Amino acid sequence: MTRPPLYIRRPFLAGLIRQLPLLAVLVAVAVGLLLVTVERWRLGLVVMGLALVGGAVLRLLLPVRRVGFLAVRSRPTDVVLLAGTGVALTVIALAIPGG
Repeated sequence: MTRPPLYIRRPFLAGLIRQLPLLAVLVAVAVGLLLVTVERWRLGLVVMGLALVGGAVLRLLLPVRRVGFLAVRSRPTDVVLLAGTGVALTVIALAIPGG
């Protein structure tokens, strides 16, 4: 006798596991925002930018059933927008003089 799949046995846990990539990106962005609030704005923006690039990598490598709400549009669109925004945020934060 086979066990029923996780989404039937424990739907909340299965949904949480499915959203782990998004949760990882959001936690990293929250850490970046926390750094910005304690006046480490440059480091905070770099952390946020790298979190977005990490989200792009997760979106690129994970199958649709595992990526959760990181999948909003088509895979190429999501990857280009996440990576482009992350790289732009990182480059701009590092290019601003002073700080």
